[in-house]
Amino acid sequence: MPFWHKPKPSYERAMDWFKQHMIADKGIIVHTRQPVPYPEVTGYYIPTLYDWQERALARICTKWLLSIQLPEGAFPAPDGVPYTFDTAQVMRGLCAALEDMDGVETPLRRACDWLVAQFLTLGVERWRDELVGLLVGLMDGVRGAYERSDVDVREKEGLAQRTGLLWGEEPPGEIEIVENGRPFLVDVRRGHKTGFYLDQRENRARLPAFCAGAEVLDAFSYVGGFSVYAAAGGAKSVTLVDESAPALELARRNLAINGCESAEAEFVEGNVFSVLRGYRAEERRFDVVVLDPPKFAHSGREVERAARAYKDVNLLAFQLLRPGGVLFTFSCSGAVSADLFQKIVFGAALDAGRDAQIVGHLAQGADHPVALTFPEGAYLKGLICRVW
Repeated sequence: MPFWHKPKPSYERAMDWFKQHMIADKGIIVHTRQPVPYPEVTGYYIPTLYDWQERALARICTKWLLSIQLPEGAFPAPDGVPYTFDTAQVMRGLCAALEDMDGVETPLRRACDWLVAQFLTLGVERWRDELVGLLVGLMDGVRGAYERSDVDVREKEGLAQRTGLLWGEEPPGEIEIVENGRPFLVDVRRGHKTGFYLDQRENRARLPAFCAGAEVLDAFSYVGGFSVYAAAGGAKSVTLVDESAPALELARRNLAINGCESAEAEFVEGNVFSVLRGYRAEERRFDVVVLDPPKFAHSGREVERAARAYKDVNLLAFQLLRPGGVLFTFSCSGAVSADLFQKIVFGAALDAGRDAQIVGHLAQGADHPVALTFPEGAYLKGLICRVW
């Protein structure tokens, strides 16, 4: 038989299927004819973690749970070849990916000695205790592990939302972490997600170079991460806009503990779109604008609506910038590609009648790696634009 007619082994056929069907809000679980140590789950196939050739199919399969089913015997092993389950390898894969273990990140752990985790899928939920035990064992000096699985996406997996202590000591109401030498107060029990957006660490570090003597607008400011860096870079003033009063109060304290009294700070509670439209009506202008909005598209079905929202807020930013000003703009929607996001920002500049040039491309940090088989894992994308 010619080699190009030779049937592909199960792993290669699985990968072909992944490439054809993988989208941002779905993944793969593969049916197996062999028993595995999971309770029976109605409506889903139970995943096997390695194919018959011991290839790392598990690290693809266990990160997501499909809302569709593969046909019976989709990728079976040859008769007589057992499936295997290697706990240590699976855990390393999950922890390295930092996707279903969002928040268990080295900078947070080293700074405060607590682990904060979210378990978002049924596959990871089944191994929650084992994962926590492994992480605690691998990291010296951990005082406690806290769960923040209070997110709607768990309901799609048939899981209830949950928060609480997983291991060790209860974390205090606020903990202090250190990022790039700067202290920040973090509320790991009530803050967004796991309390602090560590994926922006490297992008925040680029902001001070543009802020000397500048009037800075930090939209969707949360606890003031970008504002602290702007003030440290010599900003004349920082205006923080966010819907959350508790987040703004924490932002105020974060500016204080970083010794940013030299920058005039204004804290505005309100809808960012409405506040920015008000600034436009007042003909208020800024030298630097940072747009770090929440996820506007949670799935491919929401991309069109999200694109309109991204365009609207970037249009406002272009209209508020002085000539020669700088825009730091981001999207954390995995369903919105970097190419589409750049086109959205271009459309906003065009409608605003402004010329702009990209002087930097931004992304998540190196501790948020992207699997080649899952390009949507490059969820955070950003642009630094000089605007005229």
